Amino acid sequence: MPAKKPNILFFGVDSLRRDRMSLYGYNKLTTPHIDRYFSTDSVIFNQMFSPSIPTTPGYASMLTGMDCFSTDVVALRHQGKVAPHCKTLQQVLREAGYNTVSINYDQTPFERHLQAKVTWGSWEQGRSRKAESLNEVAIPELERLAADDKPFFLFLRHMDPHSPYLAPEPFERMFYTGNEFDPNNKTLEPVYAFKPFCDYFRTWFPPGCTDAEYICAQYDAEIAYMDACMSILFNKLEALGIAEDTIVVLTSDHGETLYEHDCYFDHHGLYECTLKVPFAVKYPRKLKGVTKRYDNICQLKDIMPTLLYLIGIETDIKFDGRNLFDVVAGKAPEEPEMYITEATWMRKHGWRTPEWKLILALEPDFHYKPPVELYNLIMDPGENHNVADQYPEIVKLYTDKIHAHIEKRTAETGREAPIYTNATKWNGIGRPFASSDEAYKTLHIGDPETAKRLQELGEKRKAQN
Repeated sequence: MPAKKPNILFFGVDSLRRDRMSLYGYNKLTTPHIDRYFSTDSVIFNQMFSPSIPTTPGYASMLTGMDCFSTDVVALRHQGKVAPHCKTLQQVLREAGYNTVSINYDQTPFERHLQAKVTWGSWEQGRSRKAESLNEVAIPELERLAADDKPFFLFLRHMDPHSPYLAPEPFERMFYTGNEFDPNNKTLEPVYAFKPFCDYFRTWFPPGCTDAEYICAQYDAEIAYMDACMSILFNKLEALGIAEDTIVVLTSDHGETLYEHDCYFDHHGLYECTLKVPFAVKYPRKLKGVTKRYDNICQLKDIMPTLLYLIGIETDIKFDGRNLFDVVAGKAPEEPEMYITEATWMRKHGWRTPEWKLILALEPDFHYKPPVELYNLIMDPGENHNVADQYPEIVKLYTDKIHAHIEKRTAETGREAPIYTNATKWNGIGRPFASSDEAYKTLHIGDPETAKRLQELGEKRKAQN
C-alpha cells in the first residue's frame, strides 16, 4: 500500500512584505514564532518576488505555477476567471486524493470554502482581531481534516497586514513609544491631502493622528499579532500528531507600500516594497535536519512546481515556474530578470534585474509620476532617484527587453499581453485615463461621512493637546 501523501498547510498571507519580518533580518522582532518554527527542517528563500501586482494576479500565479501571460490575469478587477487551460494546485491535489479547503479565499475554487467572521473595519468599530477570527474557523477544520484518511490541502488567507492596520492590545504599542497626536509632527499632512485615499484613511487612522511613523508601526504590529496567532496553528499540528507529515508553506500575494513613493499604506507601485514577499517551507519528514537559506531569485510561479516535487506528484503540466530544488541544485537555470506588471490604482509594466529596474506607465497615473522611471537597485536600493534621463541607453535596453518578452509570450500563449487587453476595465471607466488630473479626480476609496465624523473628533483631540 503506498504511503499517504503529506498534508499541506499553506499560509497565503495578503500584503506581507518580507523586509518587515524578523525572519528576513528586520531589526524589530515582528515574527518570533515564525522565526523559531522555520528554524528547523525548513528551507527559506531570501529573494522571492511577486512580479504582477496586486492580489488577483498574485494568487493566480501562486496557485497555478504560471505567469500573467498564461493565467491571463493582471488586474485587481479582473474580468472573468483564470485562463481555463491553467490547472490549479488544488485541482491537481484533489485528483491525487486530497481534501482541499480554503479559508478567506475563493478566487480559484477549492472543494470546500470557509469564511472567517469579519472582525475588522473602521476606527469606530474598534481594534481588529483578524487572525483570531481565522483561527476560530481553521482550528476545528484542522481537527476535521486530520481525522480523515485522506491527506489535506488547507489554504489560509490571513488579512492582518492588509489595511486597516488596527491590531489589538498589546500589539498596537509594541513598536511605537511616541506621541501619535503631536501637533508639531506634520508627516501625515501629505497623506491627508491625497484626495483619492484620504477619506478611507480617516475611517481607520486614530482621530487627530499626526505621525506617519505611528501608522507604519501599526503595520508591524499587525504582523506581530498575526505571528502570535499563527503559533497556535503550529502547535495544533503537533497536538494532532501530524506535524511530521505536514508541509507548511508561508508566502504572500504581494508586499505593501507604507510611507514610500507617495503610495501611502497600500499595495500599488512596482517598487521593491511591493514586489518583495516571503517564501518559507517546512517539511520535517523530507527536510529533517535541513535548515537552509537560498539567495536564488524566484517568483510566485515557482511555488506550485516546487511543492509538487516535495509531495512526489508528477504531472504533464508545462509550468512557467520552476522546481526551486532543481534551481538550487544547478539542474535548472536561474531566472534573475523578470517582467513586472501592476493594475491596481495605476497601469504600468516594467523590467527588473538585480541591478536595474525600469517602470513604464501605460497611461497617466494619479500620483503624477513620470511616464518612465529607472532605478539603480545597487546604488539606490530605496528607489528614490529616477535616473531615466541620465541613462537613456539603459532605458532603451530594457524597453526592448520588455517588448521582446511580450512578443515571445504572445506567440507562446496565442493571445495578446493581458496588460494591454484584460486591464482595460481596471480603473472603472473602461478606457485609459487621459491625464493624471482625470485619474486623481476619478479614483477614490473611503467613506466620506465616517471620515467627516472622525475628522471632527480629531479636531477636538488636537485642541485638547
